[in-house]
Formats: sequence, structure tokens, C-alpha cells
Amino acid sequence: MADNDSVRIGKGVGIGTPQKTEGYFLKGSAHLEWGMKDRLSRIFDPKSGRTVMLAFDHGYIMGPTSGLERMDLTIVPLIEYADCVMCTRGTLRQVIPPTCNKPISLRYSAGSTILTYLNDECLMDIREAVRLNASLLAVMVAVGDQKHEGDTIRNLTRTVDLGTRFGIPTLGVNAVGKELKRDARYLSLAARVAAENGAHVVKTYYCEEDFEMVTNACPVPIVIAGGKKLPEKDALEMAYRAIDQGASGVDMGRNIFQSDCPVGMMLAVREIVHNGAKPEQAYAVYEEHKNRK
Repeated sequence: MADNDSVRIGKGVGIGTPQKTEGYFLKGSAHLEWGMKDRLSRIFDPKSGRTVMLAFDHGYIMGPTSGLERMDLTIVPLIEYADCVMCTRGTLRQVIPPTCNKPISLRYSAGSTILTYLNDECLMDIREAVRLNASLLAVMVAVGDQKHEGDTIRNLTRTVDLGTRFGIPTLGVNAVGKELKRDARYLSLAARVAAENGAHVVKTYYCEEDFEMVTNACPVPIVIAGGKKLPEKDALEMAYRAIDQGASGVDMGRNIFQSDCPVGMMLAVREIVHNGAKPEQAYAVYEEHKNRK
């Protein structure tokens, strides 16, 4: 006969000790369901609350961009240093090893190229994103584009609806045309529109003046785009200022894979984003790795 003490009500269930109920570390994400939080926790380091994303989806509108002609040679060696990789489904299947075990920010919208009028985009099938085990669905949002603003915002809301059904968060990627000024007023409007329409993370550009207005007016994490290739010191300075002014990470591409020492730049950016290094300290990391070559 079983010992009566072993079945005593309350024994071993911690009566008198409340269950610990943890909050969630990421801005604007406390009320999301478990699956979304799990995916976001793979992208954003729970310790620092930040991310270093490696973007190499440029080919979907630009073709074989400099540095991306042979992604198996230039990109694959960099993946281990990224918290998350951002690419197209074609690249995933053709180039990226499934054993890399990095969360994927999947380019989920596609359409016109640089040869025509940009931002005329459609969405892929959500079942494709599930098959590819995407952790984030990246959708272009062209706020201020007179031809395609409405269509791209509808793409965003549709993606949020579908992603929510399967527990996959959405990244709203702000598109900035040549006719639109990259100042705090415009960027804060564009970022807020993406968040208000359901984006769980927003990717936008850094601006020199009042970038804190952009990050503070956006209720979800912002990661900055690296943009065109800059001198390494300037790119690290931009990353530092963005993080210092409230960004939750960077999503860099050309400033990494077009560098003369891509691994050194990845390590330097990580020092800024996760360890709070100053630009000169990060540049020293870049220089040290470059000189080993």
C-alpha cells in the first residue's frame, strides 16, 4: 500500500511559494503568444535585448550585387557571427546550409526590380514560410509612395494576419524612395504606421538628427538598415549612435559583405550592439581581425 504521506494534498506543489511569472524583455511584445515570443527570443538576445542581423536579400530587386555574386563563398562564412539572417527563399534553398541553426528573417514580399518602378509587390504563400521554418516575415512598406503605399500597407496587414495564425512575427521594412527625405519626421511617421498596422519589429534608416524621436515614437523594436557601403569607421559610428538612441539592433548587409574584412566588421558590430562598445573600441576589434589575414 502506498505511503499516505506520498499522496498528501499539496505536498511538492509549492504551497506558499507563488509561481514565478516572468515578463518579457522585448519592447511591445509582452502580450504576444508563446510561439511568437519564442521566435523573437531567437532573434533578439534576451541578455542584451538586441540583435545583429545579416541582410543579403538584395538580389531580389538588384540581381548579383557586388559581394553577393557567390554567396556560398562570401555569405556562408559570416552566418555563424549573426544572430539572424535575412534572405529570400531561393537563397535559403540554394545556398544556406540547414545546419546553420540561425533564425531566418524571410523576405516575404517580392515584385518589381530596379529596372522598373520599385515597391509594386505581392506576398508569397504563408505555407511556404512555415515549410522554411521562418522566424520573421519581412515585408516592404512604402509609406509616401503615391503609387504603392496602400498596396504595401495591405501586404503588411495581410502578413500580420497570416503570421499570427501560425505564430510567426512580422518585420515591417520601411522603403524610402528618392523623392522622400530620410529625416526624423518622415521616419517616425513610417515606423509608427508599420507598428500601428501590426508589425512586431520595424526596420528603418538611421538619421543624424533626432533619431530618438523615431525610436521613442515606435512602440515595437526598431532595427536600422545599414544602407549603402560606408567607410568602416563611419558604419560603426552609425551603429553606435543608433543603439545609443534607442534602436534594438542593426540589419546590415553591404557594410558587412562589401568590407575588406567582413568577419572583422561582424565582430566589431557585435561589440557595439551587445557589449556597449564605443566606435573606437569596435574599430580596434575590426582592425585586429583584419591584421590577422
